[in-house]
Amino acid sequence: MQSPDSSPPQKEPARSMSSSRIVEKARRKKLVNVVIGVIVTVVVAVAIAVVLIFTIGKKGNSSGQNSSIGNDGPNGGWTSGTSGSIVTMEDGTTFTYTNDFGGEWAAEPKRPFAPGGKAQSWSPRVGTEEWMWGEHVIRGVNLGGWLVTEPFICPSLYEKYLDNDRGITVVDEWTLSLAMGDNLPEEMEVHYKTFITERDFADIAGAGLNWVRLPVGFWVIETMNDEPFLVGTSWTYFLKAVQWARKYGLRIYLDLHSLPGSQNGWNHSGRGQFLHMHGVMGIANAQRTLTYLRIITQFVSQPQYKDVVQIVGIVNEILWDTVGQESVQSFYYAAYDAMRTASGIGAGNGPYIAIHEGFQGPAIWEGFLLGSDRVVLDQHPYLAFMGDPASTPQTSATKPCDWAIATNQSQQVFGVTVGGEFSSAVNNCGYWLNGIPANITGCDGWDDWSTWDSSIISGLKQVTLASMDALQNFFYWTWKIGNSTVLGTSSSPMWNYKLGLEMGWIPKDPRDAVGHCAQVLNSSQVFDGRHPSTATGGAAAGTLDPIRAASHTFPPATILPSFTGTQVALLPTYTPTGTLRTLFAPTFTAAPSAVVGTGWTNPEDSSLANVPVAGCSYPDAWDAVDVPLPDATCTGR
Repeated sequence: MQSPDSSPPQKEPARSMSSSRIVEKARRKKLVNVVIGVIVTVVVAVAIAVVLIFTIGKKGNSSGQNSSIGNDGPNGGWTSGTSGSIVTMEDGTTFTYTNDFGGEWAAEPKRPFAPGGKAQSWSPRVGTEEWMWGEHVIRGVNLGGWLVTEPFICPSLYEKYLDNDRGITVVDEWTLSLAMGDNLPEEMEVHYKTFITERDFADIAGAGLNWVRLPVGFWVIETMNDEPFLVGTSWTYFLKAVQWARKYGLRIYLDLHSLPGSQNGWNHSGRGQFLHMHGVMGIANAQRTLTYLRIITQFVSQPQYKDVVQIVGIVNEILWDTVGQESVQSFYYAAYDAMRTASGIGAGNGPYIAIHEGFQGPAIWEGFLLGSDRVVLDQHPYLAFMGDPASTPQTSATKPCDWAIATNQSQQVFGVTVGGEFSSAVNNCGYWLNGIPANITGCDGWDDWSTWDSSIISGLKQVTLASMDALQNFFYWTWKIGNSTVLGTSSSPMWNYKLGLEMGWIPKDPRDAVGHCAQVLNSSQVFDGRHPSTATGGAAAGTLDPIRAASHTFPPATILPSFTGTQVALLPTYTPTGTLRTLFAPTFTAAPSAVVGTGWTNPEDSSLANVPVAGCSYPDAWDAVDVPLPDATCTGR
């Protein structure tokens, strides 16, 4: 064949060929045969490769449709898949992975800490691509009600024990655990196993989301005295969550949602009491929490887990007005010090540390923890609890845009700022949303999404888009609401991301929110992506301002409701003389010899655990607001 640039051939008269031309023709014929042979060989090789890919893929992924590439499937080599592939879960059941955003799941059972999936084409792959703060955007959802139960999120779990033979009034996980009695291990295990599964993680990525905020209670580590919570089992499921997040390309914000003594007295804190940094046992409960934060930080700072678990929250929704500014900020400094002592300083050394803004908004936190290393400010703006029972989706549609300016300012001055919780709710209507048995009046129709017309749905979508755009890095509360056996369906639909996604008040693509507030308000202050260098572990990170640090000593000079000065020194405290517990690591059937870590990544962090002083008696750690102040400090035996 001639090249396109060669001159056209000249026609020659017919004549007999000379011997030289015969030789030349034979040479060319041989060359053509060689070229044809090479081409055939390549074609055959490619065909065999394609057959092998699809055959092997079917072993690891039974569909062969957008199939995985591996060799032994779930119990062997590397498998992955894109939208349309079949995933086999741990219990042998299967589902079709659906992701219209270029996502890919990936797992390597024989190497469980190998690089994982990619939630969407625009989200960095877990394990090989770094999350870039200021460039990548968190679009996340909470897994509320799973490892810390809440009556309105998992009502059927509570309904079963409302009438119990122990005569216990069930209102929170503490009383639920007591009512369950000997059934506690079995009942809670069934809840953990079924309420959230691997498929939820796949669906979350398929919804265009790339992070989950995962609440846990302190009982993932231990309980003391008569605390009735089930110890440790929820940690088993947190470890499963880490592997599922890796597989589907999600990152985790681990939130310590329930603290010893309760940080706010609400049911999601474990018990409706309030004795963390508050009352006679406030300091002791906080000291115990500092130990638990060290244990958690040590575990997730290990190389096997830190590419997935990238934020740890020290407390959920501490009450600024009740605890007091001095006590809240004193505890935050102590927690920061404990966690950074565990992890080390600078980018890559342990997780980002999240502090809750105490429902005060971001502005008052400017300059707090100045010079600290990788601290996140977490705000929880809820339209539902802003005291306007007449709110409708239409009257609320632009209200969240008011949060945008404060959020942008905080990103530039404080550092990474997230909306750790928000919802589409414009009122506080919902079965048990306000606790058991509280159900407010005037909520007819708001709990029954099946009766909503297009106006309500489109209005709620506007609220959702405005909230997402204003908060920028967000976590919706919550992914799902379980069914009530009394109602025969789920309640609180304005809090249910999964349902809203199906019915239309949650956008199919969360990126649709970008620019929404600018569009509806014709103005916007846009964050330029540049955080202070210390906020992302850069220059001078971990260099706390000494004057500010000195003004936030722990314990603080005042403990509300009424202890000040020398009285604070008489409050019961714990002592760092106890044995440190470490969180257990997962085991893998396909990789029994996998290096899973010891649970303690930094041996230089060697302080012992805060425990009661031997020989001293203590008031009830969950019921000591009104007990008298001791006359003297107990030194023990």
